[in-house]
Formats: sequence, structure tokens, C-alpha cells
Amino acid sequence: MMLLLLVACQPQPDHVKESGNQPDIYPDYVGVTVPTEIAPLNFAMTDEAVDWICVTVEGSKGGQVTSAGEDTDFDIDEWHQLLTRNKGGQLNVHVTARKEGQWTSYKSFSINVSPLPLGEWGITYRRIAPSYSMYGLMGIWQRCLSNFEETPLLKTSQIPGMCVNCHTNSSTHPGQSVFHVRGAHGATVIQRQGQTELLKAKNDTLGGSMVYPSWHPGGRYIAFSTNKTAQAFHMGNPKLIEVYDNSSNVFVYDTETQTILRDSLIMTTAWSENCPTFSPDGRWLYFTTALQRTYPQEFQKQRYNLCRVAFDERTGKLGQEVDTLIRADSMKKSVTWPRLSTDGRYVMYSLINYGYFSVWHPEADLWLLDLKTGETRPMSEVNSTRSESLHEWSANGHWFLFTSRRDDGLYTRLYFSSFDKNGKATKPFMLPQRHPKKYYRELMDSYNTPDFTIHKIPANPQEMGRAIESDQRIETHTKLMK
Repeated sequence: MMLLLLVACQPQPDHVKESGNQPDIYPDYVGVTVPTEIAPLNFAMTDEAVDWICVTVEGSKGGQVTSAGEDTDFDIDEWHQLLTRNKGGQLNVHVTARKEGQWTSYKSFSINVSPLPLGEWGITYRRIAPSYSMYGLMGIWQRCLSNFEETPLLKTSQIPGMCVNCHTNSSTHPGQSVFHVRGAHGATVIQRQGQTELLKAKNDTLGGSMVYPSWHPGGRYIAFSTNKTAQAFHMGNPKLIEVYDNSSNVFVYDTETQTILRDSLIMTTAWSENCPTFSPDGRWLYFTTALQRTYPQEFQKQRYNLCRVAFDERTGKLGQEVDTLIRADSMKKSVTWPRLSTDGRYVMYSLINYGYFSVWHPEADLWLLDLKTGETRPMSEVNSTRSESLHEWSANGHWFLFTSRRDDGLYTRLYFSSFDKNGKATKPFMLPQRHPKKYYRELMDSYNTPDFTIHKIPANPQEMGRAIESDQRIETHTKLMK
């Protein structure tokens, strides 16, 4: 292999020194597990003094790709041919690097090629720059995961002075999505069955807007929360900002009748209900709830438990009782962003010390609740010392994504991991980029509310911007269920 590497590399290494260590590379792809559909895992050396690297990747079942330059830039077609040939096997990566004229050959490292398909075209996400007092440039984007194509679904340059957030696809109905727009021409935008509906941003009876959506698998209903959100700033605290709700409730929206279905079980005054999500079979509505406190004085006492209530798709009605699955407040902890695995067995959630806005909490970790056994555990195989949050499952349940600040502590980046039948996850890998070191150093945005999509979403940002800028809105109605 060494001879092949030297022949493929230009300039050719000479007087090569052998290192007994694996190379320090960025991003860290050592020992990760990837699907065959993923874009090339291009990387660079972390050492700034390295000015050239030569890399050969060989498959355990045959085939190889090579790259040479300031960083790697593997041919996309050759990369996918190699991964397909080595499905269920390994890639062995050998690196030779030049530093101050001296060439060093490093110990090879492996990348596992999963036998489990990704089954997704790509992902959607919001990119947002740090901004606390006014809306800056942000947008909702989609990215193909097999290459590096990124296209906007909507940018705030099309709707100046407004904010876009909470874009959510329906995994069982890929033509359906929803997102919310804040600002002078605010709206809740629902796309389904080839049609776009712009709902009035706020319902006077509801008293707030419709955020944090979750589609029912049947495609008719969407669960939302309505939140009176505030923010505060820390002085001399590792957390830069605190986001909390003065109040919040959960409700179900009927897309066919434009009706908000209110239920006293999940719309209380003594408790703040939040972060709703439907189960994959549609029979349960999961959500978090915290005892209402006095804010901002008691924000550190706001701790959310994980609950669920039965849901009847035929009638749109909830059950008679709320089940509490995790009493996090008794542990002086707080549950946020519950998401169920596709088979309905597991609930992945973030656990933090208080509140629910976990992206600003460095202690935020991913946890897993096994609904079959009732056991819950930290996902130590994917957690870091910094915030993990905003996770979603792929439609086939073999993979999940999440955001983390582990890269630099300032910006949330996207990571992926596979999930096996025993409930274990693999070492996560960062979203690949063509030239990742340059890309992530220059990107002054965080990734936010990511989701999978099984196909590319047709988008016309200019047309969508004009629709949002118009005064055309659909009035929603409310109906008290009990």
C-alpha cells in the first residue's frame, strides 16, 4: 500500500519518517461508521504547519481511492463505488503528511461501512448567526447527503426583518412540511398535497403562535406548542444566554378544518406543556411539562418531566389521563426534545439541569428511554462535554442526527450516528464538507432544528417570500375538546 500511495501522490514523498501514531485529522473520522450513501469524508490535518497530505483509502473487500493536496478531496463517484463495494466492511485510511519539508507516514485508521441503508436524500435545517436583539440573516436550507449540494428553501433576504424557524417534515408524508415566520408579516406556513397554506401567525383565542410542530403519521394533524418565550443574559457564567417560557401549552391542529383542538389535559395554567411529538403509530402524543414558576427569578427551578397521552386519529380527541414516564424534576433534572424511534420502542431526549432550551446548556446530553423495559440511560457513546441536542431519527430508524457544540464550544454543528437492534449507537461523524477545515472556520452560523428528507424539496424562495410578504392569511378556529 505504501508504494501505491507514493506513486499516486504528487509531489512524491521522499525520506519518509514512520510514526507509530494515527494522524490527528479534522474532522475526526477515525473509527466512525457511515452509510454507503454519504458524501466523501474529506479531511485535513489539525497541525497548521502541515502543508501537504497524501491519502490512500483501501477497502477490506477491494477497491481504493486516493487524494493529494492541502486537504483531501476525493472524487465523489469513486468514493461511492468504494463504499458500495465495501458495504458491511471497512475502509483503511493511510496518511502521509509534509511538515516543514519533512514527510511523515502515520499509522492507518479505519472507517466502518454500515450494512444499514440511510434511506434519505438529505436533510433540512436552519442556519442562524448569533443574534439576541434583532433578526439577522438566516434561512432554511436543504442539503444532499451524497454530495455537497446545499440550496435554500427560504432566506430572510426574501422577507427582511422577519425570522424563520421550526421547519419540520412529515417522515411518512415527504410532501408535507411546516415552518413558522415571526415578524410584521408573520405566518405559520403549511405545505401539503402540493398546496401551500399561510395561517395567521397568532390566534387571539389561543393567545400565541404555533411553534415546535410534530406531524401525525396520518398526515391530517399537527401537534404544536404555543409559547411566551423570553431571554436573559448571564454575567460570569459558562452559559451565555438563558431562554425560558413565561408560559406554554400544547395543542393539536386539524389541517383539514383549520381548527385548533384545545384540551384541558395539555393546556393548563399551573403547568407549562412543551415540545410535543407524536408516536410513529399515531396512538400517543408525547410532550414535556414543568410546574409553572415565577420568571425570571426562578428559571433554574423550571424542570420538565416526560409525559404522554393517548390520541384517537378518527376523532382528533385525546385520552382521559396523562402518563408520566420520567419524573426528571425529582432528580433535579429536566427533559427536553423527546423524539421516538421509528419502531416506537425508544424515546431519545436531551437531559439538562433545568429549562428546555438545551443548545445553550453545556451539560446537555442525549439520553435513551426504552419503552419496552422502562430503562433509561445516557448515550455515552455519542455524548461529549458540550451540548448535544435537537436530534431526529431517519425514516427507517437506522440512523439519527443531532447538533452539538463539541467542535469549538460556540457554534452548533451537525453529527450523524447509526443505531443497531440492541439500542447502541456508533461514534458520531460531522456533516461532510468539500473542504471542511476552511468551511467550518468561515461559517459563522449554527445549525438549528435539523431534519431528514427522503427527497429533494421543490423550492422557489422568491415566490415563497412574496407570499409571506402579502397580507393573505387563513384564519384558524378553536374548538374546546374537554
